[in-house]
Amino acid sequence: MRPARRLRSARTALAAAATCLSLAAATFGAISVARATPATTAAPAATAAPAFFGTLPPGAKLPSGAQCARWVRARPIKESKGMNVPFNRRTGEHVAADFLAADKPQADRTLVPRIDGDFTGTTAEILRWAACKWGINQNIVFAQAAEESWWRQTTKGDWETSGCAPGHGPGVDGKPGLCPQSWGILQDRYPYYKSSWPGIERSTAMSADVAYAIWRSCYNGYETWLNTVTHVGTYRAGDVWGCIGRWYAGRWHTAPAQKYIAAVKRYLREHIWTTRDFQQP
Repeated sequence: MRPARRLRSARTALAAAATCLSLAAATFGAISVARATPATTAAPAATAAPAFFGTLPPGAKLPSGAQCARWVRARPIKESKGMNVPFNRRTGEHVAADFLAADKPQADRTLVPRIDGDFTGTTAEILRWAACKWGINQNIVFAQAAEESWWRQTTKGDWETSGCAPGHGPGVDGKPGLCPQSWGILQDRYPYYKSSWPGIERSTAMSADVAYAIWRSCYNGYETWLNTVTHVGTYRAGDVWGCIGRWYAGRWHTAPAQKYIAAVKRYLREHIWTTRDFQQP
């Protein structure tokens, strides 16, 4: 489980960029940017290269990472975050077999073996790959990654005095007495997912792969511990947004979770990833 995290001031400052003109046609012309809802959809045909990846139902058969790689590469997207290039070229690694031990046994049995960060490409392609692999609406992925890091794999967050990753003790990363607990484009939190290190720092694909494996465990109904901690309403499978809020708050539909959900939904409405000031090629 995860305690609540603080919203990052950097993201608040960056929100002003949302008013800029859209560059969707120039930057994302190769994919659909239709304002799709997070309603569940059928799995795409094996022979097609889908223009858009939607949310697949709880328990759905998910495409393999290799299949998603083929689909994504069939519709290339140019790079919009040049600082990510070294991290986009690195793949990740498998995690410990008990990576999701707090969840129902199905999580470790069916989801954990799929986590490997085994993809390289541009930042948008990596996020599409993760959306395809874990069966989540790609625009939600784009919006959440913007909220977490502005799509920058170099982002570090949740600065604390303990819970430091190896080689990153207090003060090493520029803040005296503090170290970052959260890493990468989706801000995976090291103390709770230790066996994903160092991939979540070094590989954009690994950061996204870990984050949406955890989202899928929640969405499939495997995180029953959410009903044993502070929660609003009853945790259940199939709640797309409840599982987005859980990523930030570590709790089910609590006030911090709802605030985070609202922030991601705002970026989703704005298609913030297509605006002028978001582009850093």
